[in-house]
Amino acid sequence: MNRRRFLSMAGAAAATGLTAPTQALSRSRQAAKFPGGHSFVDFSVDGLGLTPGEYAAELAALAEKSAIEADYYSLGGIVTKLEERFASLLGKERAIYVPTGTLANHLAVRKLAGSDRRVIVQAESHLYNDCGDCASQLSGLSLIPLAAGRGTFTVDDIAPWISRTAGGRVESRIGVIMIESPVRRLGHQVFDFEAMKAVCAFARERGIRLHLDGARLFNVPFHTGRTVKEITVLFDTVYVSLWKHFNAASGAILAGSAKTIDGLFHERRMFGGSLPQAWPVLAVALKYMEGYPESYARAWDRATRFLNLLAAESAFAVERVPNGTSMFRLRLRRGGAEAFAARLKARGIVLPQPAGNPPFFRMIVNSSLNRADPDELAREFIQAV
Repeated sequence: MNRRRFLSMAGAAAATGLTAPTQALSRSRQAAKFPGGHSFVDFSVDGLGLTPGEYAAELAALAEKSAIEADYYSLGGIVTKLEERFASLLGKERAIYVPTGTLANHLAVRKLAGSDRRVIVQAESHLYNDCGDCASQLSGLSLIPLAAGRGTFTVDDIAPWISRTAGGRVESRIGVIMIESPVRRLGHQVFDFEAMKAVCAFARERGIRLHLDGARLFNVPFHTGRTVKEITVLFDTVYVSLWKHFNAASGAILAGSAKTIDGLFHERRMFGGSLPQAWPVLAVALKYMEGYPESYARAWDRATRFLNLLAAESAFAVERVPNGTSMFRLRLRRGGAEAFAARLKARGIVLPQPAGNPPFFRMIVNSSLNRADPDELAREFIQAV
């Protein structure tokens, strides 16, 4: 799809009132507003949860400003601009766009491992649990999962495996240690920073390469006081998501040294990851990456007030995740969870699917909270019970 054709399609969207991001609410969301005219809040996603109409309007607005230069098979144009910007933010020499986080992690550990085919990962990591054994099936890597149920492993956890691998009758070495932080399966819990430094130093002394799955990395500074670069400097490569915080339709960035990243577009294409034109799925990310830390901080200011109000009500229990970042649990002490969620959805407030018995919601704080007054938001929750 070229920009001219996209703009003609966007013109059709404009006829339905989707002429700018501020006017781009779908009919259902136009009807579902808080008293006072606030638009929806979505606790189920890491970003804004843009509708197709909203996303199309965002792209149209960017294209009208000539802010989008088309790429060719994910090379050049706005793709290069995005890669250079993220390389700078992450403190790395180079970065490459890939269409999914699954592929970003896979390409990283594949490249770093070389002929040392074993990779240490967290037992709760995305690569180990949610990627269909891609590293072993497609790249012949052996994943060693550690610290089940924990967000952090230590030198004491990895040292026996390094010794055990080195002492085998057939020579085999650990090539990569991969750390995920925050850990999605543990409620966006962060890997302890002191343990991270110790593990990385231990690995460096032994020539073991290091990869960071930092899909939600840009939330960490707010909660820990550690800058992004303080964390990424410990690793050879780092992956961050483009859609979780930055509202792209999909996509990821993998960053590292020039030696690691240069030429990796061949492997990207080999795995079917070179989109003929990637600009429609990533252009929006450039807009939302600017000012994201400030936007997230404002969202937490509102969330803190909102959570304090709910915690004072007998109908709710608010549970924060130890060493957590963007997620908290909201438990209902009375009433049906699904009916409660349905009543809030009718008012423009989206909750994740309930889990557990008694039921609770895994709520994610994101920039959509900046659309609502926390006192009004709390009143809606209390009335929905």
